[in-house]
Amino acid sequence: MQKILLLLSILCLSGSTYAQQQESKTSDDTLKEQIYNVNKKVVVNYSMKDFEMLFLEFLNIKGDPSIHLTKEEFYNYTIKIAAFSDRLAKLYPKEKAVAEESKKKWFAESYEEYLLSKASPKK
Repeated sequence: MQKILLLLSILCLSGSTYAQQQESKTSDDTLKEQIYNVNKKVVVNYSMKDFEMLFLEFLNIKGDPSIHLTKEEFYNYTIKIAAFSDRLAKLYPKEKAVAEESKKKWFAESYEEYLLSKASPKK
């Protein structure tokens, strides 16, 4: 249980800042929904090992200045990570609110912010 709480905390903290809520859907929102709908059933069946591999792969790619993901590749990672929160909410009903918060945070990830982070020099 502690491992799950730690994982949920990491998921919540590792995302970027929340994007402001917009009344109309952007093309990014539509793409995110499409990716979610295609992958949600697959990701809900991920083992913890599968998820950890996905998560670590994303963090490594995101941190590597020589790799630049396309918008679709970026959202494939973030939305799959968000979708895994659905599994955690089902497995641990008492932690449903934390899982939902994590899901929202990963859905709020912005490709533009990712590109800006790639452009800015690391200290």
